[in-house]
Amino acid sequence: MAGSQMRPRGGLEREVLACLAAADRALSANEVLADLGGGLAYTTVMTTLGRLHAKGLLSRQLDGRAYVYTLAADPGQVDEAMAAHRMRRVLDSGGNHAGVLARFVEDLSPEDAQVLAALLAPTSRDERKG
Repeated sequence: MAGSQMRPRGGLEREVLACLAAADRALSANEVLADLGGGLAYTTVMTTLGRLHAKGLLSRQLDGRAYVYTLAADPGQVDEAMAAHRMRRVLDSGGNHAGVLARFVEDLSPEDAQVLAALLAPTSRDERKG
């Protein structure tokens, strides 16, 4: 990969999300590419934007012949949304959902188990919906 900059796994996605979080408006792929600087191909930025949209992290709207992108959630919730997507992907990759979830719950700290129990409580779910 001559001339390319090595990024940690998920690094480009984080850079794109940070770029959109800092913008005061929706951005096109060309605008994101310009903001991120050299060393990237337009198709790389387009692929990254498409993946982030598929993960539910970005919203897009047609503006002329091109899409413009914005964060789908509050910028403070991007890390949580990315982590939730990774957890969902891991869960979906296994055949035994109950076993995976049971093991996950077994490994939780007491504090995290308490948070999870509160999130799963019927009154908590009803409050979040309404």
